[in-house]
Amino acid sequence: MTNKRILIIDDEADIREATQMCLEITGKWDVIVASSGYEGLIKAAEEKPDAILLDIMMPGMDGLATMAKLRENSDTARIPIILLTAKAQSSEQRQFSQLDIAALITKPYDPYSLSDQISEVLAR
Repeated sequence: MTNKRILIIDDEADIREATQMCLEITGKWDVIVASSGYEGLIKAAEEKPDAILLDIMMPGMDGLATMAKLRENSDTARIPIILLTAKAQSSEQRQFSQLDIAALITKPYDPYSLSDQISEVLAR
């Protein structure tokens, strides 16, 4: 069985690295990383990962704009997107739940349970 592949799009290097390590170790994921929405669009189209972990708050093209572009591209439109957000207000969570996303995970998250959370979402 080949490992599942996930693309992490987050502008914060320490979060990318910690998340990548945890997913590789605890979930045996093959992890692809992108430090911006623009880079994420290119890597998603090239690599066609099984899922995308997408930070909402990024400079330049934020996560919601990135998601809209991913959905417009026929190569990336069907890839499940899991949003990462530090915004935990219930009104914003309701707004995000209206979007075409697989799940919403709020920061700070437990890096050791993240792989299980993602696997559960993708199994649905």
